[in-house]
Amino acid sequence: MPFEFLISALVTLLVVVDPVGLVPTFLGLTDGVSAKFRRGIAWRACLIAGAILIGAALIGDWLLRNLGITLPAFRIAGGLLLFAVASEMVLGLRLKHTAEEAEQAAEEHLHNMAAFPLAIPLMAGPGAITATILLAGQANARPELLAVLLVVIVAVIGACFVCFAAGDRIGKLLGVTGNVVLSRLLGVILAALAVQFVVDGIRAAFGL
Repeated sequence: MPFEFLISALVTLLVVVDPVGLVPTFLGLTDGVSAKFRRGIAWRACLIAGAILIGAALIGDWLLRNLGITLPAFRIAGGLLLFAVASEMVLGLRLKHTAEEAEQAAEEHLHNMAAFPLAIPLMAGPGAITATILLAGQANARPELLAVLLVVIVAVIGACFVCFAAGDRIGKLLGVTGNVVLSRLLGVILAALAVQFVVDGIRAAFGL
């Protein structure tokens, strides 16, 4: 069970956060700045995003209970939200939208670009937060599974930092075609995971 949960959590968060897919946006945001400043932005963005996702894993379920929202209902809503994100990835709309948002935000908040839009909403956006809360719900208050989820979050955020640090090399290696193919493939995987979240939510809600 812990190994299966590890694989499920790792695949889900890697697909939702998409460290490699964020590289073009990161390069566009930090275009023209020094390598040292670029690493500083990447480090700060990863710290903020990691803190948000860890917080969602630890208190997300508690917050839902206090708001009177059942976990099955959140699974269904979260699955639909993740499916919307997946459809944008498959249709090639996600990177276009995030790039436009990132460019506009960079002009207005040059010194705070690590927090917005890198950490929020690109890394720890609605999809990532939703997936994290859903995975924490699957842990079902089992400390060992929650610990696995926290390790996965740290690993995914670490992967983001590595990709940002090697952004120039990754961009040249994948090229335009590689980025498009990778985004479509990850979108299909995320869509399947989103449908599974909805199915699990319906089963839990109706006791099937």
